[in-house]
Order: sequence, then structure tokens, then C-alpha cells
Amino acid sequence: MKTGIVWFKTDLRITDNETLVKAISQNEQIVPIYCFDPRQWKTTETGFKKTGSFRTQFLFESLIDLNKQLEQLGSHLLVVKGLPEEVIPQLAVKYEASKVYAKREVGFEEKQIETAVETALWKQKSELERISTNTLYHAEDLPFSIKNIPEIFTEFRKKIEKESSIRPIFERPTKINSPLMKGFELLLLAELGLEKGIVDERAALQFKGGETEAINRLNHYFFDTKALANYKETRNGLIGADYSSKFSAWLSLGCLSPRFIYHKIKEFESEVTANDSTYWLVFELLWRDYFRFMMKKHQSKFFQKGGIQGKQLTSTNDSEKVHAWINGETGVDFVDANMRELKLTGFMSNRGRQNVASYFCNELNLDWRIGAAYFEEQLIDYDVCSNWGNWAYLAGVGNDPRGNRAFNIEKQANDYDKKGEYRRLWME
Repeated sequence: MKTGIVWFKTDLRITDNETLVKAISQNEQIVPIYCFDPRQWKTTETGFKKTGSFRTQFLFESLIDLNKQLEQLGSHLLVVKGLPEEVIPQLAVKYEASKVYAKREVGFEEKQIETAVETALWKQKSELERISTNTLYHAEDLPFSIKNIPEIFTEFRKKIEKESSIRPIFERPTKINSPLMKGFELLLLAELGLEKGIVDERAALQFKGGETEAINRLNHYFFDTKALANYKETRNGLIGADYSSKFSAWLSLGCLSPRFIYHKIKEFESEVTANDSTYWLVFELLWRDYFRFMMKKHQSKFFQKGGIQGKQLTSTNDSEKVHAWINGETGVDFVDANMRELKLTGFMSNRGRQNVASYFCNELNLDWRIGAAYFEEQLIDYDVCSNWGNWAYLAGVGNDPRGNRAFNIEKQANDYDKKGEYRRLWME
């Protein structure tokens, strides 16, 4: 029987998953796999792990849910551990798969791994097919080539809104045929060098991974509470579950697709209301697209100290200052409250992220890449493009046309935590 492998990565969903749909349509049977690459849990030269406990637990939950979804369709998820460029070709031989289907990558390291897998497959006369599944607007539908994407977000947004359209979603498959495979079995946290992280009870939301939870969250935010109708007014909040959508965690692992969210927004606009808030959530999804396309354009420059602008920075690596920032011991209560929330929950508001990053770069004069690496370890919703793109932006080496963007932390605290409730919540 003609067999294809579906290599799940950060597209852990069944609905609107073109990779899965295409594999099913072109093969008599498919093998769904997830590969734990040990490099994703290594400690980097910054001293931080690439993936910490909170994000790993969220990943585990997402894989458990994905397996349940696949079981409902007649299959299950095969979980393996090892270097993808070694393990995936071995599986292709074992199951006599002529093609491996996978989400297209744009991050520098991710692309290197993707290329290594492709090369290894090619040597044994198998093929890797990459499919773009991660953006609101498909790369093929952009009104400009990747190399000609405007460097300024506003120009990008105006042109794309005027000249491009958003594709419909791919419906959920109804049946999957798979060969006999080893049963679903997750790793232990200890196998990845981690201990279980206990999320603080003060957390804005107790995140749980998986497509099922993602859709539950969307229905809660859109149709149960209708909180979407006030998103623009509340999005800079700091306390509670519903000041913002909190979709970023599920988007980061692809438990939810941006297109699915968009079409649900259109449904909300038809059934409830269309206003500045409904537009603004689409606007934020566009920022996400923008950073992804920017990384595709500039590639490894986003990980260099001078960023895409190639600036000469005088910032340093003062380990005591970094330690104080991480532990919320800088003496600046607004920064410290946000950093304690991040350390104890794996999450922080967008307003908080901008302030702590600005403080790190401009007040402490530390190398922005160290801050970005800590976020990579700690954030449940870490996304390579948005994280490194935003940090470079705030460090003045990214896409900000105004150059150095230094926040007045005291003013920000007074504007967004006027009564000090957020600071008391995390500092007491």
C-alpha cells in the first residue's frame, strides 16, 4: 500500500491542517509521527535551556490531545526520540514510505534540520514535501516577493489588506488508515532533563495544551463571554483570564491555526458585532505573519547582536544584572512583578513583555539576545519568529523605523497599573 509519513512539529491539530489532508489524499495509509529532538532541550551558551518545564508540559498535553483526535479517526501518534535527520529516514524505510509531509519552517535552526532530513531522505529515494500551514495569509498570496516585503509593518499591513485575501480552512478529515504501529507513548520529563513545573495559583490562566482546549478557549472568549467585543480596550490588561485572547500558546504549537481564528472572528462579526476590537485581533495576527515573513527574509540576522540593521551595540553580559532581572529583584516594582509572573507561570502579558525587554536593553544595557533566550526557555507561548522579532524590535536592531524604543517604566506602570493591583499581586 502507498504510504506517507506525516511529521507533526508545531502544527499539532487536525482541523485546518493542509499537511495532514494532503498526505491522506495522496496515500492509502499514513504514519503520523512526532519526534523529540534532544537538541530542543539542550542548555545553550546563554546558560538557559531551549525549552523549559512549562512549555514542555504544554507540549505533552498537546500531544496527548492530538493522539486522542487521531484515535477518533482510526489512527494514533507514533512518538519517537532522536535526531530527525536520522530517525525519520529510518521510519521511511521501515514503513516503505515514499514521501514525508511536514510543515515548512522559516527559523534558522529549524530550516537546517529540515534540510538535513530532506538530504537523508533523498539518499534513500524518499521525498520531503514542505507545506505552509502557519500564517494567516499564505506566502503565495502575498502582493510582493519575500525579498521585497516592506520593512515597516504599516506598509506591509496596508498593502496586504488591500491586495490579498485569506484562504478558507481545510476541513477536519473523517478517517485515517494507518499500518500496524507501536502504541502512543510519551517520554518522561526526566528524560529531557526537566522537573515538573508547578504553575502559581495567581496565574492569569491555567493553560492546558491541545486542539480541544484551544477551541474551548476560543468559544469561551468569543461566544460565551463575548469578550472579543472589547478586546481593543482590554488588551493591555495585566490581571485575569479575559483581558486578552491568550491564543498565543495554542498558536505557538499549532493547536489552533490563525485562519481558523480569522473565520471564527468573521462568524462573531456576523452573529454578535463587528467593531474595532474584532478588527484588532486580526491586526495582531497580522503582526504574527509579519515577523514570520521577516524571518524568512532576513534569516540568521535576527539572531545576531546587530540584528537585521547590523548595528554596533555596546551592551554587555553582566550575570548579576541578568540574575536580578530573571528573579524580579531589580528594585523596579513593575519590572519585578512581571518577571516573577513569568518565572512562576511561564506567561506574561504583552504590555509586560515590552516593558521588561525595554528595561533589559535600555536601562540595564544588557545583550538583548540573553533576554530573548530566557524567554525562549520560559514562555509557554514561545514562537521563534515573534520572540526574536519582538526582542530585536525593542533592542533597536529590528524593524522599528523609530530606532531605539525605550519605555518610561514609571509612566507605563501608572498608565496600566494605576492602583498598583498587579504589583501587589506579584510582589507580596
